[in-house]
Amino acid sequence: MATRGWTRREFLKGVAVAGAGLALSACGPRVTPKPAKDKIVVGMSRPLSGPLVTVHEAAFKPVYETFVKEVNDAGGIYVEEYGKKLPIELIIYDDKSDVGTATRLTEKLIVEDKVDFLWPGCGTSYIYAQAPIANKYGYILITAEGGATTIKDMLPSLPYVFVTLSFSDWYQLPVLAELLAEKGAKTAYIAYIADLHGIEYSGVAGVEFPKRGIEIIGVKSIPPDMKDLSPIIREAKAANPDVFCCFGYPDQVMPATATSMELDFNPKAWVGGPGVNFGFYQTTFGPAAEGVIGFTSFSPKQSDTARALAEKLYAGKPKEIQDYWGHPLYWAGLEIWKQAIEKAGTLDQAKIREIIATQHFQTVLGDTWFENGLLSKDCHTGEIGQWVNGEYEVIGPKKWATAEMVYPKPQWPKG
Repeated sequence: MATRGWTRREFLKGVAVAGAGLALSACGPRVTPKPAKDKIVVGMSRPLSGPLVTVHEAAFKPVYETFVKEVNDAGGIYVEEYGKKLPIELIIYDDKSDVGTATRLTEKLIVEDKVDFLWPGCGTSYIYAQAPIANKYGYILITAEGGATTIKDMLPSLPYVFVTLSFSDWYQLPVLAELLAEKGAKTAYIAYIADLHGIEYSGVAGVEFPKRGIEIIGVKSIPPDMKDLSPIIREAKAANPDVFCCFGYPDQVMPATATSMELDFNPKAWVGGPGVNFGFYQTTFGPAAEGVIGFTSFSPKQSDTARALAEKLYAGKPKEIQDYWGHPLYWAGLEIWKQAIEKAGTLDQAKIREIIATQHFQTVLGDTWFENGLLSKDCHTGEIGQWVNGEYEVIGPKKWATAEMVYPKPQWPKG
């Protein structure tokens, strides 16, 4: 085969191409640097006004405010892909205790504000509205206030949603029914707010109470805007039940308590919630709170860890903000969120979600994990609480109890 020599121009061109190739080879593959990041932005739609503001102020708010301050005082959360700690910044909108407004604001936080993470709204109906939106956009939603069997049944189709709070059949009302039956309760009257929460609780009670020989002799729904509960309390008193249940929010539980006192309706067990579990219940009713039953997940008496959390949240603050049902569960949810980010080394929602769904974490509850999107009931350190000698005690399950159930409850104080 014939050959020919290179011209000077061809030689120089070849050298230039080879040199460029060697330079690229020496540098390796081109890596696009991560954009600068100096904070983790978390968005929330919360009831800063309206009927649920009382729950907001005493439930998740003290937890997230204390948690964010603690994290930021330590420099933030270490995220490996950025090689540094990132502090948390909150964007909080007022949903005015309106589910429709909360729905719109949730989408705004994701689509317009492009927050890094979403934290939850306040209440079962709000979770129900937010969950499909969070899942649609691939945003992790670790809930706080609220939980329901209807949501539990939806969780297989909502892999980005994780429910922290204990609720009706997870595992409160089975424990309550067992405690009442052991004390000899035979009849119950149920009043419930006409929303998802109330319908859920009254329905589960309608299953669990009869299983243990407690007959339900009356059921009455409470319209959310009803102010005068005396007709319902009079009807309940006429039925003369052993147990009265008010499955509502503080706006129903507080007036139901006051009206029961006014009308001298004093069943052997008076059960209410959410509402009874807050410190403001005891400060409002004083000695009249004695023996009233609600829901719980811990007592500071149970362990050094529980006591330390109570001191962190409550020391030097009004008793009104104490919440013996939700606070440790909400705190554990935020601990899991932080640890999952650190384990993933990224803010990528899908990678963090996989860790949350499949791994165990050390939290204020001890060994903690989610079971099919629900905080495992094996992680709960209480289900049913009662005001006993001015303190909110765990009375069930018995392995976590800090006091024996008082039954029948004391008479309402006179005068």
